[in-house]
Parts: sequence; structure tokens; C-alpha cells
Amino acid sequence: MSFQTGLSGLNGASKSLDVIGNNIANANTVGMKYSRTEFSSLVAGQLGAAGGSTGNTPGIGVSVGAIAQQFTQGNISITGNSLDVAVNGGGFFQLTQPDGSTAYTRDGQFKLDSAGNLVTNSGANVMGFPTDLLGNRTSITPQPMVIPTSAPIPAQQTTAITAEFNLDARTKPAIQTTPPTPISTYGTTLTAFDSQGNEVPVSLYFVKRGPDTTANPAVTTDIWDVYDASNVAAGTTALNTNAARYATHQANVAYNTTTPPPTDLKPTFAAAGTGAFAAPALTTVATGALFQLEYDVNGKLTSPLAAQTLTLTSPNTAIGTFNTTLDLTKTTQYGTTFAVSNLTQDGYTAGDLTGISIDPSGVITTRYSNGETQSRGQLLLADFRNVQGLTPISGGNWTESFASGQPVLGNPGLGKFGGLRSGALEDSNVDLTGELVNMMTAQRNYQANAQTIKTQDQILSTLVNLR
Repeated sequence: MSFQTGLSGLNGASKSLDVIGNNIANANTVGMKYSRTEFSSLVAGQLGAAGGSTGNTPGIGVSVGAIAQQFTQGNISITGNSLDVAVNGGGFFQLTQPDGSTAYTRDGQFKLDSAGNLVTNSGANVMGFPTDLLGNRTSITPQPMVIPTSAPIPAQQTTAITAEFNLDARTKPAIQTTPPTPISTYGTTLTAFDSQGNEVPVSLYFVKRGPDTTANPAVTTDIWDVYDASNVAAGTTALNTNAARYATHQANVAYNTTTPPPTDLKPTFAAAGTGAFAAPALTTVATGALFQLEYDVNGKLTSPLAAQTLTLTSPNTAIGTFNTTLDLTKTTQYGTTFAVSNLTQDGYTAGDLTGISIDPSGVITTRYSNGETQSRGQLLLADFRNVQGLTPISGGNWTESFASGQPVLGNPGLGKFGGLRSGALEDSNVDLTGELVNMMTAQRNYQANAQTIKTQDQILSTLVNLR
């Protein structure tokens, strides 16, 4: 029996040394999780004894109960490579192997292949959720992450312009200002783009027209004209009539056939019963005015409350003009200086890929030479009810098993899933010092069990040599 006991001890110590050696060998392997050997004793039941073995029954050796993986967090090391991703917390990256099988890993050393696929060193595709260009998830079905790298993104025509600003309520109406306030005082500029990505300069400026008590009828509210400098040159003084208000005058007067009026205006009486004719007082706007902004006494915009159409002219005559919307609905009029708080447009010229980044939630964002950024998907994480039940395979990967249960997929940083750290990697969780100590212990254990067999051999030899 001593031979069997010693032999089981040798086998157990040898297995422990194998595990320790593997841990030490992978001390620098990214995402590696160390293992430990767990032993259990062997006891033989005594034949004929009620209830099996008794307290006087010796053990007959040791067996390896399990080789348990330890999924503790490894240290995070900064690499500076934007495609290196570390998981800080629970979860595994999901991979699709070249043979089509599914695997899971903590090794975030990702790369781009020639087709723009995000892959591991072994060529496995990294899986994630699809998103729109703004980073909003569009499906819960995992798919390989692909980043287009072969061609620049095409130009996009400007379809919407949004501006937020404050107009100085202290400004006097233009009719009361001599000389007129320079358009640069209340103006702003931006660059729009046509369908080919050609730049189209847009210069907006504003002229206060009301309140104006000299107008007939009087203008009692704060009104600003909105202009596009591409339609009206700086310093333009040409005026035209306000058709809506002029129509009111036309409906209320009649021609005097004895003394004909000017050809462009209908007459009106200067005073009741005088018989004298005079041109009506009209509200005028500068040539090329787009529309008017009207404010209440609290400085809130009352009209228009929707985006207005703005026609732009491309420098390419083949394109000609195109329409966009101009949203000024968030403008205000308070007694402070003119200030622009937001000025955006949705167009851009073509651009080449200049960089890739991955945020803590796993959203992959590409940056382009035109200043545009676009989301290309979101890395997913998988977790299991029993992570120690995962089956290890080569390449620092694991596969699910019956013991591990099925994977639960989710977004990084939510619930039990850890966050991601781009430009970093998770080190192996192997404690090299501890493993060296364990190795010495296993070595002594091996020697002790070998000594047990040697001693038993000496006893048998002594018995054989008795005369």
C-alpha cells in the first residue's frame, strides 16, 4: 500500500509542478488567468466493516480533484496603442474563430486586417453591436466589428444650420441710427458645404427694424431682419417696400382722377378732409432680407418658431443652388452684448481616416482629416454564471461548457460588466513570487513521496534478506 500511496503523491506533485510551470511560463501573457491544483485524499473502505471505512483505516494516497482557474483582475498597463483594450472588471470579449466557432478572451491586443476587420493575433474576429454614426446601438445581434480604411468618407451636403445667440436689446432700430450700424456689429459667419464638399461661405447679420412708431401702421414689437451677406453686399442701402403693409394702404384708398398720384404708390389723405395727397409711410427692409425675427417683452422669440429655408449658391456652376434650413429658434434678445453661443452645420468635405478611439462603453469612433467623427460599432462583453466552468483553449481563449452555462451579453460599464480602457492591456494575474514558493513546496512534496517509496523498498528488502 505504501508503494501506491507514494506513487499517487508523486503523480499529484508532478501535476502540481505542471500547473505551476504553466503559470510561470505565462507570467507575461496578456489576459492570462493563473490556475491552481486542488487535491483530494483517497480512502479505501474496509471490507466487511459496517458502514465502510473506520477511523483505523489509513488513506491510500492523493488525487487531483481539479485544476481551478482563478479569474481575479490583473493589473492594467498603459500601451498607448488605441486598439489595445483592457477590461477593468467582469466580462470577456467575444470572438468568432477562423473555423466559425465562438470563443471568449481577456486579451485585448486587437488589430485591423487588410479588409478593416478588427481581429486578434490569431485572426479571430472581435464581435460587437452595430451602431449608427452617432453611437446609438441599432441591433442586439452581435456582428464582426469592421472599420472602413480603404477610401475617404464621401462629402456630405449641408442640410441644416443651427445658430444660438443673443441680440442686444439695447440696440436702436436702424431708422433711428445715422449712419447705420455696421453689419459686422451683429453678424456671424460659418462655412457650409455643397454635395461635392466645396466650401460655401455663409455670413449672417441682423438689423433691428422695430419698434418703429413712425411706420404706418406703427411697429410695436422688437423686430430684427435676418440677412445673408452673399445676397447683400456690405453697405448696401437699396430699399424696397414691405408688401404686406403696403397692401393695407392699397385697400383703403382710391385714386383721385383730377390730381394723379405717383405711378408706384396710391395716394392717401394727409389729414381728414384736407383734400391733400401724401405718400404713405411704409415699413422698409433692406434688399435681400431673408426673414424677420420677432421678440416679446421678455426677450423670447415669438416668430418664426420653425427652421427657415436658406438657399445657398455652390462655387461649382454645375451644382448651382441648393437649399438648407436655418434654425434660429433658440435666439434671445436681452440687454447684454451680442454673443454667439452655438453655430453648427451638418455638412463636411471628404476626409481620410486619421485615428481610431474606443471609449469606456466600447463605442468605436473613427476620426477623419475633415474634422468629422463617426461611430463604427460597440464592443460587447460576455459573462457566465460559473466562469470557472469555462474550458481553456489555446491562444489565451476559453469556450463555454455545460458547467459554465450560456453567455450573457451586454454593454461594457453596465451592471456586472466592467468598463473598457483603450490604449491599455490587462496583465496576467500570476503572482510570480507566490508561484516560485509553490514550486519549491511541490518539489519538496515530490522528494518526500519519492522517499516514501524508497523507505518501503528498504523495508521489503530487509524482509527478503531475513534468514
